[in-house]
Amino acid sequence: MPTRDTRTRGVRIADLARLAVAWGGSTVALIVTGALLPGFSASSWWAYAAVAAVAGIVGLVLRPALVEISARVGWLAVLLTALVGQALIMYVAIRLVPGIESTAWTALAATWISAAVGTIISWATTAGTDDGLISSLAGRARRQESVPDPEVDGILFVQLDGVPFPVLQWAVQSGAVPNIRRWLATGDYQLREWTPQLPCTTPASQLGILHGTVDGIPAFRWYDRELNRVLVANRPADARVIEERHSTGKGLLYDDGVSISNLFTGDAPRSLLTMSRVGVGRGSAQTRRAFAWFFTSPSGFMRSFTRTVGEILKERWQARRQVKRDLDPRVHRDWTFALLRAVTNSLLRDLNTALVAEELRRGTRSIYVDYVDYDEIAHHAGMFRPESLAALDGLDRTLGSLAQLAGSAPRRYRLIVLSDHGQSQGTPFADRYGQTLGDLCADLIHAHVQNVDASVEGLGRADSIAGDISARGMTGKLAGRADEVLTKAQQTSAPGDAAEEPVVVLGSGNLGLVYVRGDRRWTLEALESRWPALVPGLAGHPGVGFVAGVDEDGRAWAIGIGGRLNLASGAVHGTDPLAPFGPHAALVLRRALKHPEAPDLYVNSTISPVTDDVAAFEGLVGSHGGLGGWQDRAVLLGPADLMATLPERIEGADELHRLLVAMLESCGQRATTASRG
Repeated sequence: MPTRDTRTRGVRIADLARLAVAWGGSTVALIVTGALLPGFSASSWWAYAAVAAVAGIVGLVLRPALVEISARVGWLAVLLTALVGQALIMYVAIRLVPGIESTAWTALAATWISAAVGTIISWATTAGTDDGLISSLAGRARRQESVPDPEVDGILFVQLDGVPFPVLQWAVQSGAVPNIRRWLATGDYQLREWTPQLPCTTPASQLGILHGTVDGIPAFRWYDRELNRVLVANRPADARVIEERHSTGKGLLYDDGVSISNLFTGDAPRSLLTMSRVGVGRGSAQTRRAFAWFFTSPSGFMRSFTRTVGEILKERWQARRQVKRDLDPRVHRDWTFALLRAVTNSLLRDLNTALVAEELRRGTRSIYVDYVDYDEIAHHAGMFRPESLAALDGLDRTLGSLAQLAGSAPRRYRLIVLSDHGQSQGTPFADRYGQTLGDLCADLIHAHVQNVDASVEGLGRADSIAGDISARGMTGKLAGRADEVLTKAQQTSAPGDAAEEPVVVLGSGNLGLVYVRGDRRWTLEALESRWPALVPGLAGHPGVGFVAGVDEDGRAWAIGIGGRLNLASGAVHGTDPLAPFGPHAALVLRRALKHPEAPDLYVNSTISPVTDDVAAFEGLVGSHGGLGGWQDRAVLLGPADLMATLPERIEGADELHRLLVAMLESCGQRATTASRG
C-alpha cells in the first residue's frame, strides 16, 4: 500500500483529470437528458456544461449539510436525501445558470435520467472498474483529519469470507486477481495458508481472530444447555450473549480500532454493522452518515441501484444456466437468494468500502472489515463456478481501491488480507439420500426430533444492515424471510411440554450436531442405553464419515462404519474412521470435543476419494463447518516484513489472533505483549 511519504503531485494531477472526465460525462449526460425529457432544454450545449460545473460547486456546499441533517434525523431522512438530494442540487444549479428551462419536477426527472446516463458513461469509460466510486470517496478522503501519532502505522484487516487457500492460489496463478498477483510478484507481500479449528465456521474463527479464543463455539448454531434454546451466531441478541461470555476487554481492536460488518467487535471502541452491537450505541448514526455521503453523490444511488438490479438478473440467468447444463453438484437457487446476493455483492460491498474510507480518513489505528461476497455465492453455486470467481475478482478490485484510498490517509496503513475458513462442496445430504440428518435420527430413536437445517448465514448478513438501520430490522419480503428462518432456528419447546422433542439435531455445513435436551452432556454409554440404534445407525450410514462423542471416563472417540479411534491415545480398533480426513483431523476433533458446549454427538459427512465432495446437512452446494475438502484451508496475505516472523504452521484462529496482535505491536500500536494473555 502506498505510504504518506510517497504521495506526489502526480496523484493530484490524476485527481484533476478524473474531475475533468466526470465533468465531461455529466455534461454529456445532461445533453442526452435534454434530448429525452420534454420540458428540460438549454439554449446551447455550453449551458449544459455550465450546469454540470455549477452543480458540482453547489454540491460542495449543500451536500455536507444535507448529509449531516439526514444522519441526525434518521433513516427516513437519509432515504429522502438519497432520492431527492441530488435533484435539489441540480435544481439550484439550473436556477443559477441562464439559458436552461426546467421546473422542479423536470429537475427531479432530469437528475435520475442524467444519473442513469452518467452511470453508463462511467461504466464505459472506466471499463467496468470502481474508479467512479473511488473518485467519490477519495474526494472526501482529501479532507482528512489530523492524528496525534502519525508515526504509528495503522493496520487494515480485510476478511475475504470463505475463500479457500487453493482457490486464491489458483486465481493468482491464472491472473484472475491482478492486484494480489502484482503485490506478490513484487515481493512486497507474501501469501500463506493457515488452518482453522473445528468447526470451520465464521463464528468460531471470528471469535478466535478478534477475541483470542475459540472455546464454547461448537458450530454456527447450537443448543445451549444453560439457556435451553438454540443460539444462532448471526442473530444480534445471540451474538451479544456469545461475545459477553468471551470478551476480556483486550481484543484485537481495543486500541482505537473499529469493527465493520462482523459478528463480534474485537472490543473495538466503535462498531458498524456488527451483529453483536446492532441497535446498541452510536454506530447507526455513523452508518447513516456513510449511506448519505455515498447516495447523495451524483452517481452513488444510481450506481448501487443499477448494480443491485443487474445482480438479481444475473443470478436468475446463471441459476437457469446451471439447470440447463445439468451441472453437478448444484442446489435450487430461488428469488430469496437472488435478493441476498444482490445485497451482499453490491450494496453491502459498496457500503463497507465507504465505511472503511471514512475510517481511513479519520486515521483509525486498526480496522477490521468482512466482505462476504465470495462465501455467499459459493454456498449456492460452488467454489469454482464462474459467478464465484467473478465475486473473487470483484474483491480483488475492492482491495486495490482500499489500497488507493489508504494513500490519502493521515497515517501509513499496512494491509492484512485473510479468510476465516475455506469451502468444500458436494450434493447436500438430504438431496443425495432422500432424508435429512434429523429424519435419520428420528428413525433411529423412534421419536420426533427438533430438526434445524435451514441455511441462515446469508439471511443474517442481510438483516444486519437493516438492524443497523432500524431496531425493528428489515421490512418487506426479505426481512420477513430472515426473521422467520432465524427465529425458527432458535426456538425450542418449553421445559415440561409434553410435545417437546427429546433430541435437537442441527446442521452446520457437513457437520451435524445431536443434543439430548437438558442441562447435562450425554455420554456414549448413556446414549447406547437410551437409544441402542442411534450411534451404530449413524456410523453405519453411507453418507456419514464418522460420529464422535465422549465416554463415561471423559475419553473422546471417533466411530465409523468399520472401526473406532481413541482420540486421546491414538489407538485404533478396526479401521481408522478419520483416515480420509487428513493427519490433523484427530487433533482438531479432540480439541472440539473437550469443550463443555460440544454436542452429545458430532456427525461428519463422508468425503469422496475422487472428487473431495462432502454432503452438507444444510441445503448448500458449497459448505463449511466440518472436516473434508478445502474448508479448513484459509488465507493469510500481508506485507513481507510482517509475515517473515510467522511460524511454519498456524493452527487455530486463537493462534492467528496472537500473531496479529504481534503485528499490531510491531507497528507501534501496543507497547508490550501483555495484551496477548
